[in-house]
Amino acid sequence: MDSTVTYKCPNCDAGLIFDPEKGKFVCEFCISDFTEDDLRERGAFDRTEESDREQAEFSEHIKEYCCPSCGAEVIADENTIAGTCFYCHNPIVLSDKVSGNLKPSKIIPFAFDKEEAKARFLRFAKKKKFVPKSYAAPENAENISGVYYPFWVTDADAEADFDARGTKVRTWRMGNYRYTETSHYNIMRSGDIHFEDITTSAISEEDKAMLEGILPYPSDVHRDFSMPYLQGFVAKKRNIEREALSGEVRERMHGYASSLLRETVHGYATVTDEQTGIRISKSHWEYTLMPVWILNYKHKGKNYTYAMNGHTGKVYGELPISFPKLGILFGSLLSAVALICTLIGYFLM
Repeated sequence: MDSTVTYKCPNCDAGLIFDPEKGKFVCEFCISDFTEDDLRERGAFDRTEESDREQAEFSEHIKEYCCPSCGAEVIADENTIAGTCFYCHNPIVLSDKVSGNLKPSKIIPFAFDKEEAKARFLRFAKKKKFVPKSYAAPENAENISGVYYPFWVTDADAEADFDARGTKVRTWRMGNYRYTETSHYNIMRSGDIHFEDITTSAISEEDKAMLEGILPYPSDVHRDFSMPYLQGFVAKKRNIEREALSGEVRERMHGYASSLLRETVHGYATVTDEQTGIRISKSHWEYTLMPVWILNYKHKGKNYTYAMNGHTGKVYGELPISFPKLGILFGSLLSAVALICTLIGYFLM
């Protein structure tokens, strides 16, 4: 079986590329470079071989399912029977081969079962006054599916610097004159920052808003991945590699660092020309599966997706609207307004 080998940075575990001009392997994430001897001494080649063995073992016990109707791709353990698509509820097709390095490092198990998820959904739906009656029907809740969604979780250590210009203004009166003194300052801050559990979706844009809507997951519930956690569930197949997210994660670190250092600046009338620099000294990425209860509902030709965090119960979803119910509400309001206007007119006559 052919495979593509990617060497990892010993500092931050990001992928390395070879720079012909330097004659070295370069990490574009933490801006480090290494000779081949450096990588051998630090065990980078050994870790790559071990990762390949783990991926091969994982693939032996995982099957891939594809929905011919909506194109959804999921993976499940060899004992899980996935008969219908959790998106469109049509039959799905089993393939015996799983392509790519898809073995997760971590997993967050489901904290409550399907019956509890259904009960929570019905409580949520019944509180919504303007959804179609069928949306809150118990039989609709039967279509809830437990799905593990893929995320990249990043920890990192970094050094950050903050530079800005600040002013302080002092005013006083002397006789008939009012004086104003403006003092200008160079503001400098620096510090070491540890970033914990920066969570980024490892799946394409159509699910990104939904997944961000049910974050966060607690930091203390991550477990080392084990196949039994997949028993009875499916996992959405990841389609974004960490290399494609390096820029986004670095920008998020930059934003967090800027906010943290900016919060230490006090006592100035104005603060301008803010600039933040960040140097990542070490980072660690883990491919993690996180639990989501999913319900798809079709109303007047449009699909609505309801998602529930499988650990905290946090909900995200665009709800269908019952226009007859809205019509009754507006009709009642218009009748009330008309009655009030009639009464006002009567008393003013």
